[in-house]
Amino acid sequence: MLDVVDRTERIADPSEAALTARKAPDTPKATPAGWRQVEALPVGLFAAVMGLTGLSVAWSLAQARYAAPAWIADVLGWVALAAFVAIAAGYAVKAAIAPQAVRAEFVHPIAGNLFGTPLISLLLLPIPLARANLLVAQVVWVLGAVGMTVFAWLIVTRWLSERQQAAHATPAWIVPVVGLLDVPLALPGLGLPPMHAVMMFGLAVGLFFAVPLFALILSRLLFEAPLPVALQPALLILIAPFAVGFSTYVATTGTIDLFAEALYALTLFLLAVLLPKLARLVQACPFRVAWWAVSFPLAAAAVASLRIATAMPGALADGTALALLALATLVILWLLGRTLFGLARGELRTLTQ
Repeated sequence: MLDVVDRTERIADPSEAALTARKAPDTPKATPAGWRQVEALPVGLFAAVMGLTGLSVAWSLAQARYAAPAWIADVLGWVALAAFVAIAAGYAVKAAIAPQAVRAEFVHPIAGNLFGTPLISLLLLPIPLARANLLVAQVVWVLGAVGMTVFAWLIVTRWLSERQQAAHATPAWIVPVVGLLDVPLALPGLGLPPMHAVMMFGLAVGLFFAVPLFALILSRLLFEAPLPVALQPALLILIAPFAVGFSTYVATTGTIDLFAEALYALTLFLLAVLLPKLARLVQACPFRVAWWAVSFPLAAAAVASLRIATAMPGALADGTALALLALATLVILWLLGRTLFGLARGELRTLTQ
């Protein structure tokens, strides 16, 4: 444990590291060829599963509200499942051939938080899976719920046991604990006995930690060195506590009240702040798999808008819902196509830098 603390405190400000890397002269690197590139596979790539599953849910809601073709949600759900299997297999190989890389990723004060992404994927996949096999969906959800709870406990324990650096407070810190907001989402469609206490646990812990974490990350963004350009797509993660919190609150309470509307309003406000900033980044930041960080927040915002449009139909609500659904669909399909193109060309190591 002391060794972990020592390594954590010696990690430089990521923005400074990025600046140093940009100034350093280019030197040739020995890059493993072929399947050995799986050593570079980041656990954060499971964000692709989250985004694809969220988009599947959004299109399911669009089917109910606008009579969209049912096959779109089904295809997206199967693509999300295939992505999970492929990434999980790749990361299992990485763990077998490069366990030290996995350990280093887990203890890293920023990247370690992204080990919550495969667990969140297990909480989201049961939503489309329930349409094909209810028992499998139930088992997957139980694994995700138990794993997410244990991981959240572990990370909060780490935060309270070791000295943290302000420069490490990036949007990735939201993933471990606020990920508990995803626990209740699939429950209404799984046919399990009533679990109101479980749903309240996920809602309460997720929203409670969202407030101080959001304030801490905002303080870091205001008063510390800017995030490296390659990490700035993760800014959209700041939307997740409010967009997912809205859906979780509605799933738990069964109603859209003033508090739910407030969460939705915060989602729209943050989207208006962050989307123009990210649009400018497209020109400044070459594609990396870290761009997948934008997928789930966009899908969650589209889902929230579609729920609002269903409950409170009107020109403004429907227009917003359709616009966010189109935006999330275009962005996620582009991310999927660009990622598959890069993997086909053997660019995995380059795309993870």
